Formats: sequence, C-alpha cells, structure tokens
Amino acid sequence: MHNQNLATDFRWLKQVHGFSEEKVKPYTFNPQPFIADVHSIQQGYLTAEPFQIEKKAGFRPNVFLLADYGFDSYSTLIETRKDLVESNPDLVQRFVDASILGWRHYLHGDNAAANALIRQANPDMTDEQIGYSVGKLREYGIVESGDALSSGVGAMTDARIASFFRKMVAANVVPEDLDYRAAYTLRFVNKGVGIHLDH
Repeated sequence: MHNQNLATDFRWLKQVHGFSEEKVKPYTFNPQPFIADVHSIQQGYLTAEPFQIEKKAGFRPNVFLLADYGFDSYSTLIETRKDLVESNPDLVQRFVDASILGWRHYLHGDNAAANALIRQANPDMTDEQIGYSVGKLREYGIVESGDALSSGVGAMTDARIASFFRKMVAANVVPEDLDYRAAYTLRFVNKGVGIHLDH
C-alpha cells in the first residue's frame, strides 16, 4: 500500500471496517503478489489494475470502490496557490473550464489526438488499455455522476467536503480544530460548464 494511502484511506478502512495493519504490504505496482495469494486484496485504480490482472492471470478480479462504502473524498483535484486565485481569477476560471470541457470532449467526442499524446508520453500504454480505461470511466460514472450531472464535471459541495473532514477526524488523520474550509473554494465550479455539449 502507498504511504499516502496508509495515512488516509487505510486509517479510515481500519476505523470503520476493521482492517488490520499487520497484513499490509507495500504496493509495488506489480500485481503478482495479489495474483499468487487468493486471500489478498490490492489497491488500485478501476481503470488500470483490473485490466492488468485480467490480462496476466486470466481472471476478472472483484472490484470494490471505496466510494461505495462511504469514503466520499474527491479523488482528483485542481490545485493552485491562493495568491494566484486572488490575483488572476480569470486565468484560474479558464483553466478549470478548459479542464471540464477537455473531460467532456474526451469521454464523448473524438479522443484520438488525446490518445496519441497518452501513448507518446507512455509507450507502454496500449489502445486496448486506453479503451478499457475509458469504458470503465463511463460505466462507473467516475467523471460524470452525482452532483456532476446537474452542476457539471468537477462539481463540489461544502456538505461532501465536511463529511469527508469528519471521517478523517474520526480516523485520527487530522485534528478536529483544523480549518479545512481554508483549503478549498467552490468559486470556479458548479457552473454547468459543458453539460449541454452535443457530440
């Protein structure tokens, strides 16, 4: 398991679902230990590890999304400095909007040029792996589900962030008096960007 995961989601799994640190092993991006031990579990991305396991071992692993069991963190965020938000909010808004539109076009439009850039950056990435990943993103609503259906890709809510903060306090990841509200803004999201795009 990654050290980052040990510090956050694993502590939540331990507190809520009774996981034990005694059985944790480092994750090396190699599925062989998981394949060899029928009593093991492995962290991973829905879009990657299950595909590799199926290709190498010939079986489809069971996949359990932490979100389905109450881990309501936002997986991927756009981060920048507070001074940039304050001094150049137009730039930040354009970057956020472009990212949203990029996801919409990638999932519903012609993504051949993007896939070529992905393969160029990572020559080990095959068309089959990319197709699998895009299929899983669509099937599970990883980018477009929940609040994103009405507020647009990248939607965030104060309530969900507060819920996650309470979980991290309960799991002793962060102190209760931490001002988590200072770490984010909803100023650039929830505007419905790209919702009505036709492809």
